[in-house]
Amino acid sequence: MEGCEKKTEKWYAVAQHERHENSQLRAENEKLRSENIRYKEALSNTTCPNCGGPAAIGEMSFDEQHLRIENARLREEIDRISGIAAKYVGKPILTYPHLPPTPGATSRAVDNIGVSNNFAPQSGIVGEMYGASDHLLRTFPSPTEADKQFIIEVAVAAMEELLRLSQAGEPLWIQKNNNSHVSEVTLCQEEYMRTFPRGIGPTLGFTSESSRESAVVIMSHLSLVDILMELDKWTRVFAGLVSRAMVLEVLSTGVAGNKNGALQVMTAEFQVPSPLVPTRENYFVRYCKQQPDGTWAVVDVSLDNLRHNQIPRCRRRPSGCIIQELPNGYSKVTWIEHVEFDDRAVHNIYKLLVNSGLAFGAKRWIAMLDRQCERLASAMANNIPAGDVAAVINTTEGRRSMLKLAERMVMSFCSGVGASTAHTWTTLSGSGSDDVRVMTRKSVDDPGRPPGIVLSAATSFWLPVPVKRVFDFLRNENTRNEWDILSNGGLVQEMEHIANGRDLGNCVSLLRVNSANSSQSNMLILQESCTDPTGSYVIYAPVDVIAMNVVLGGGDPDYVALLPSGFAILPDGPVNNGGRMYEAGTSAGSLLTVAFQILVDSVPTAKLSLGSVATVNSLIKCTVERIKSSVICDNQ
Repeated sequence: MEGCEKKTEKWYAVAQHERHENSQLRAENEKLRSENIRYKEALSNTTCPNCGGPAAIGEMSFDEQHLRIENARLREEIDRISGIAAKYVGKPILTYPHLPPTPGATSRAVDNIGVSNNFAPQSGIVGEMYGASDHLLRTFPSPTEADKQFIIEVAVAAMEELLRLSQAGEPLWIQKNNNSHVSEVTLCQEEYMRTFPRGIGPTLGFTSESSRESAVVIMSHLSLVDILMELDKWTRVFAGLVSRAMVLEVLSTGVAGNKNGALQVMTAEFQVPSPLVPTRENYFVRYCKQQPDGTWAVVDVSLDNLRHNQIPRCRRRPSGCIIQELPNGYSKVTWIEHVEFDDRAVHNIYKLLVNSGLAFGAKRWIAMLDRQCERLASAMANNIPAGDVAAVINTTEGRRSMLKLAERMVMSFCSGVGASTAHTWTTLSGSGSDDVRVMTRKSVDDPGRPPGIVLSAATSFWLPVPVKRVFDFLRNENTRNEWDILSNGGLVQEMEHIANGRDLGNCVSLLRVNSANSSQSNMLILQESCTDPTGSYVIYAPVDVIAMNVVLGGGDPDYVALLPSGFAILPDGPVNNGGRMYEAGTSAGSLLTVAFQILVDSVPTAKLSLGSVATVNSLIKCTVERIKSSVICDNQ
């Protein structure tokens, strides 16, 4: 009896101790919950010290940003593997909800599976950085077994046509009548129909566009083939032209360990950097073949016969390029573009540019390729060139990290400024070309972007000033105060300058805005300016000081949140083509697109206020007026 009483007392003491510990744990848990709520409220009410508005950059810790990046990579890898499994097992693809950010979780475990994605649908949608969905591209049909033989026959015929077009001269190719000092050619359509009678016939109401251009670029022939046949590389190099793309099915990966014979069914959306020009959406097959003389050819041709009950607005006749190996890692590229398109929805101020072929033609493709080859060569350099201002970067790793961050910024800007079907632009007033168009997007788990509601605004207008003069004005830190309202009259200083092309305007800069108000902290701005004969860009984004220090030290730039804004500057037409002449011997003027992005609320579920729309509308209109006033006055 006495032993039982002792056991009861012992049990009672243990129970009392456990209850006491549980009470302490509950109290501590309640305290942590209260602190968590208080911290969330503090973060949501954080304001920018420069403008007084909601903080857009810097409210996110590196740990949180790291977890969001890894979370997105894991989801992408799971979707890829699920697609492969569904293809071979015959079961539907599983879609996974947003994975919770697990501390320490990485993609290495998934990478170790070692599954090839050669036959899985591949998405190369630049707009994914902006939360754009790819469901519109998925509406294109994947080819059936019965279609595949037809696709192969079409691809082989298109390859033969491309090779003949690359070698032919007059009368098939004739000089363009633009009185330009540059020799440009276009196809004689009557001669084309006689030469290729089995080709796709003319489409009623469609405009025909054809062009051929050649250039020597600083890249090996095999690297160029890889860029064209690998979706991710292709969309990165041609981010200014390709707004969205997807490989629907790979019919052949090639032979002998290279891309010779590779064949894939794709869909892509091609754009001009302005909401006033509709995109061109194509469903086509891409075929790569090495020729007996050692040259490589890559050809695209539309598969409109497989698009049942769909009327395309753009048809891609055999188009592509011939790549010839040259010594010392150089290549000669001959590019051919031949399309039919419906131009009725193009705004009047862009019609001369579009109809001249400068917007989508071979000259733009080859100029963009040449420009990107220069940029890639600069990024791969093992030493810091003499043209760089190495004020804060002392290592090649830091230089490459900064260039990689700038590349992501440029891709983000290009994907959000055009008239992609993934975007829903709303015109704020009237129907003029220079009216401001806005759209909103929610950023929840998008890598490299601050979470919340992002308001984008863009407008396009004509300036009676040559492209080069507008470009030089906008990229120059010494004239930034003349148009940048957010700099608040502060002195702008270039801290770092990385040259990445032959033209002096091709560079990446790190700018510091020294605030005129001593109570406000200084601001860092990452800027890339790039130019080629078909157009120019000046793109920039405010960057967090702590995050930028990590990048300059060679750290991973993917963890830096960016909201890029900037300018796309295009010629208003070919040189001396009877357009709006302003200066003798030059293009009449420029078509300037101004685009801003602002984080209007750090809570993705919040509703957009009319005040935010009015603010960004005033901001962009005021910037436009400043640019017009300054540039036109300087040009007179």
